[in-house]
Amino acid sequence: MKTESGIAGGFLPSSKKEVEDLGWDQPDVIIFSGDAYVDHPSFGPAVIGRVIENEGFRVAIVPQPNWRDDLRDFRKLGSPKYFFGITAGNMDSMVNHYTAARRLRSDDAYTPGGMAGFRPDYPTIVYTKILKQLFPDVPVVIGGIEASMRRLTHYDYWKDTLEPSMLISSGADMLIYGMGEQPIREVMRLLAKGVPFYSLKTVPQTAIAISKDNPLPLQKSWKDQILNSYEKCLADKKLFTVNFVVFEKESNKIEAARLIEPSGNSLVIINPPFPPMDEKEADRTYDLPYMYMPHPRYNKKGPIPAYEMIKFSVNIHRGCFGGCSFCAIAAHQGKQIVSRSERSILSEIEKISHLPGFKGYLSDLGGPSANMFRMKGKNMDTCRKCSRPSCIWPGVCPNLETSHQELTSLYKKVNRIDGIKKAFIGSGVRYDLLFPDWNKNAGRAESEYLDELIKGHVSGRLKIAPEHTNHLVLSLMRKPPFELFRKLKSRFDAITKREGLNYEIIPYFISSHPGCTDKDMQELANEVKSMGIKPEQVQDFTPTPMTLSTLIYYTGFDPYTGKKVYVARKPDEKKRQKEYFFWYKTGDRRLVTGDRKRREGKRKTGTQKPRSF
Repeated sequence: MKTESGIAGGFLPSSKKEVEDLGWDQPDVIIFSGDAYVDHPSFGPAVIGRVIENEGFRVAIVPQPNWRDDLRDFRKLGSPKYFFGITAGNMDSMVNHYTAARRLRSDDAYTPGGMAGFRPDYPTIVYTKILKQLFPDVPVVIGGIEASMRRLTHYDYWKDTLEPSMLISSGADMLIYGMGEQPIREVMRLLAKGVPFYSLKTVPQTAIAISKDNPLPLQKSWKDQILNSYEKCLADKKLFTVNFVVFEKESNKIEAARLIEPSGNSLVIINPPFPPMDEKEADRTYDLPYMYMPHPRYNKKGPIPAYEMIKFSVNIHRGCFGGCSFCAIAAHQGKQIVSRSERSILSEIEKISHLPGFKGYLSDLGGPSANMFRMKGKNMDTCRKCSRPSCIWPGVCPNLETSHQELTSLYKKVNRIDGIKKAFIGSGVRYDLLFPDWNKNAGRAESEYLDELIKGHVSGRLKIAPEHTNHLVLSLMRKPPFELFRKLKSRFDAITKREGLNYEIIPYFISSHPGCTDKDMQELANEVKSMGIKPEQVQDFTPTPMTLSTLIYYTGFDPYTGKKVYVARKPDEKKRQKEYFFWYKTGDRRLVTGDRKRREGKRKTGTQKPRSF
């Protein structure tokens, strides 16, 4: 039965008083989150809460519970009718807490005032164990990026060891991976029909652990893929790489196999995902009644930095087919692009235009990659059989529709909305889609897009991610040759000069990525210095669970070629590589010296032999 939910003002309840004010005897679902509660479609806990509410259930959110005291935050709402939901929040907690050098961070962007210390390491595990201790008979469902990317055996950089599935380490009853709207809707529908929670063993896009002695849940339409056990992976890195290759290929398929991984006395079962959401389903998520602001409980506690950054931004699509080796987006959001309708996007912009403090400027109109809106396979039957991790590396797939015409049209429609002075594009732009040198389908529409982007949607600085200059490192990253960035900069400079715009292009770079040596970093520094660029947006490579780059960091070889790969692991090696970015601050000429052949790019770009997938 539908229930009138939300406290005064429309927020989901997050305290005992708010639950009582609604006249509820108990919530149907209680969500515990490592983030502060921001009721906005960019914050996962709010999205899942609103989806459950939309299915007709009573849902409450307990943000950032205190795990150090007498655990009153875990007790205050009692037990839910159906289950507890747990998420570490929008970020992996260990990336949130620690730098690439494993140093503790002093702030937290998802907490009021940016204060650190309001969540534990691995809150998914900590919260689950507490709830299992307090309410042993109540099921626990875990999700979010932390659980999603730890759904199988994975390398943990912060512990420097292989860890089992988070289902095993937490003791949770179910794990929902990826973007969770479809599986949580299905779970709620089955529960509403009276199906017991412990019978929910074949819901797509969920994972469960069962005893080795029990038969596999029956699902005749699924193919099963048995993986090496956690124990075998611990004993042999090569067996772990075999598991990873299977995982990567299956997670990039539209029609994937069910993965089964033995772990101790259990079998971890990863059910195949739902098909990608269509436009109508995507709109349904974004059309839910979000408040677009933090819960009033934070009114006197300072701004929440992550919210301040995105409060005037609009996400127009999900997913990414770039397949970058160091990125977890495809394994979490999916390789297929899920786009919203123009009606839904323009409706959200209308809502944002009425928010307090809005002065006519949208900070972003994008997604994981700004310019993949509405892109998909020309023949989706071909896509259903494909397991390539990237649709654009080592070359653009001939089946991929890459026209930017609809996106340019959308930008222009947003420009015409009353009250919108400018819509900036803050998301990263995949410039390899814009040039026929790399994308044979690129033409007039892509040229018009770049023109519209630079003239009308740059805040003064266009942020681009070439990541490196060396072709071998770029190959390991699954990124295009640096020569394309040179072409982009040339076009950017020409357009800004023509239009009389004092804009600059800001490239992102990564140091210490597997395959990168000190010599490669010196060449990078020389290259960008020769272009008149002083790198600002730089990052020391951080191995995160279940990415190809992390696997290479752990094993020391490329699983697709079997070739050994140099890895900078020691803190002084990583620090030294990052220092090459900042020759102009240190004044150390040694960081940018080298013979003339290296400065001119001794290693040719764009000639690497592609690896097969």
